[in-house]
Amino acid sequence: MLNRLAKLSAKGFLAITCLFFADVQKAFAEEALISSITELAAPVADGAREPFLSTTRDGRVLMSWTEPEGNGFAVKTAIADASGWSTPQTVVQGNDLFVNWADFPSVIALSGETLAAHWLQINGDASYQYDVKIALSEDEGKTWGTPFIPHDDRSQREHGFVTLLPGQGSEFTAIWLDGRNYDTYGSQDDAANAMQLRARFVAADGVMADDTLLDERTCTCCQTSAVVTDLGTVLAVYRDRSSSDIRDISIVRKTQDGWSEPTSVAVDGWHIEGCPINGPAIDSNGGQTVVAWFTAAGDVPKVKVAFSDDDGVSFGAPLEIDNGAPSGRVDVLQQASGPPLVTWVEQTPQGETVLICAVDAKSGCTHPSIIGVSPTGRTVGFPRMALGNDGVFIAWTEPSRKARTHPEGGTVVRTILARLGER
Repeated sequence: MLNRLAKLSAKGFLAITCLFFADVQKAFAEEALISSITELAAPVADGAREPFLSTTRDGRVLMSWTEPEGNGFAVKTAIADASGWSTPQTVVQGNDLFVNWADFPSVIALSGETLAAHWLQINGDASYQYDVKIALSEDEGKTWGTPFIPHDDRSQREHGFVTLLPGQGSEFTAIWLDGRNYDTYGSQDDAANAMQLRARFVAADGVMADDTLLDERTCTCCQTSAVVTDLGTVLAVYRDRSSSDIRDISIVRKTQDGWSEPTSVAVDGWHIEGCPINGPAIDSNGGQTVVAWFTAAGDVPKVKVAFSDDDGVSFGAPLEIDNGAPSGRVDVLQQASGPPLVTWVEQTPQGETVLICAVDAKSGCTHPSIIGVSPTGRTVGFPRMALGNDGVFIAWTEPSRKARTHPEGGTVVRTILARLGER
């Protein structure tokens, strides 16, 4: 079955996708959760990849992505509502951008028409030597100010896996993995040789607070995720790394008293000597916080979800929601009322698939449904979600048949709009 699907024409692939859309609409109709799914033509060029989604203050959805331009790459952004995507704007372009399938740029909305974007810029000759760069736009991406680096460290080490978290106004917090003490080629048995989790608050006038250490030993290359709760608490989740290479999910909280010490979301006990490149996701709304993540403890891959009703202080026993062969790469969206939506990637007889499910805190995932499939054997990357006025926007990288701009074959960014039904 898989070999036959891999040889399908683009027309045949589209037909299969339409069938999957019909299946997911039928499944969600039973739950009265999602009433329809619409394909939105993404305003991207051949070779586009690594989309990221966020929501503006007025309920539109921002997307950033990377695509080839000239002899290098460009980071671009666009804004969508139910009518489709706006004309894309270029955030930065150059031949010194660090482009990676797992460590990718983002853009968020602040107050008014102010946007903040981050990207990664090469700072040395080795494979993983790059800095985080951040820039602001005051006209929704048409023009961008002078970029700055949030980390004090200027060594030729890895700095990335960034989360930009908007505040109430034009202030925001940057959270990232920092390699100032991590030598990729050094002894991995040295507990001091480790990536760190760091954060920095950037005020509305651009003044930066201290570069703050949150955890001195983390996994080397898993995405971070963060949210501000209804009570104003900042919650950041990430994959930790013990001295014995247990790589489970931890959380830190920022209240009026400052940042907390790291605590575990759940104890999986996943022992793995290399980074799994598989970070957690967190969201919070209506007094409920939810974290989703991937683990392969005991060599059994699982996607798990845990809930907190005390502002992230503690979490209940995790629920397993996958269908038995997950690759992880999760995202989560907590609705103001109703269950959270979780997306993840799973291997199926049809190929690598993007699944979505509404997860109940008691019964878990009852109707997992496929919203995308890649029968080519190449990856869909890290699907992202954002909730807008018109529904849930979902984006992912999809393999295409145009191989000019990608060493493993062509890519394109795919976006859909899932409209929420009446509950």
